[in-house]
Amino acid sequence: MVQAKLGDTVKVNYTGTLQDGKVFDSSANRDPLQFSLGEGQVIAGFEEAVLGMTPGDSKSVTIPSEQAYGPYQEELVIVVDENQIPSDLSVEVGQQLQIRHKDGQAVPVTITNITDDKVTLDANHSLAGKDLTFEIELVTIQ
Repeated sequence: MVQAKLGDTVKVNYTGTLQDGKVFDSSANRDPLQFSLGEGQVIAGFEEAVLGMTPGDSKSVTIPSEQAYGPYQEELVIVVDENQIPSDLSVEVGQQLQIRHKDGQAVPVTITNITDDKVTLDANHSLAGKDLTFEIELVTIQ
C-alpha cells in the first residue's frame, strides 16, 4: 500500500484537542483538510505525523508546542495607552485587532486586558505554548 511521502497531496480528517480535552479545531462536518507534504502548509508536527501513513490509517499524536505554534513569548505582549486605540473602536477582552509594525507589516493581536487607561495586546498565536493532541485519519493520497 502507498505511504504518504514528501511531495504528496493528502486529505485528512482530524480533531485537535488541548491537554484538558477541549476541542480547538476539527474537520468534522467539513471536507477533509487537503495539503501538500513538505510545503509548510500545516504545523510541522502535524505534517510529520502524516508522513508514512497509508489511506485508511488513523492515529493519535501529541505535538509539543515547539512543533506546533512555538513557545509563548512574553515579549510579544505589549501594554499601550488607551488613547493609542482609535476612539471609534469599542474594545473588549478577547477582541482581535491588527496593528502595523514599523516595517508596515500587519500583526494580529488579541486584547487580553483593559484597565482605566491601558490596553494589553498579545501577538502570540492563541495556541502558542500549548501541546496539541490530534486524532488523524488519512483519507487519500493524490
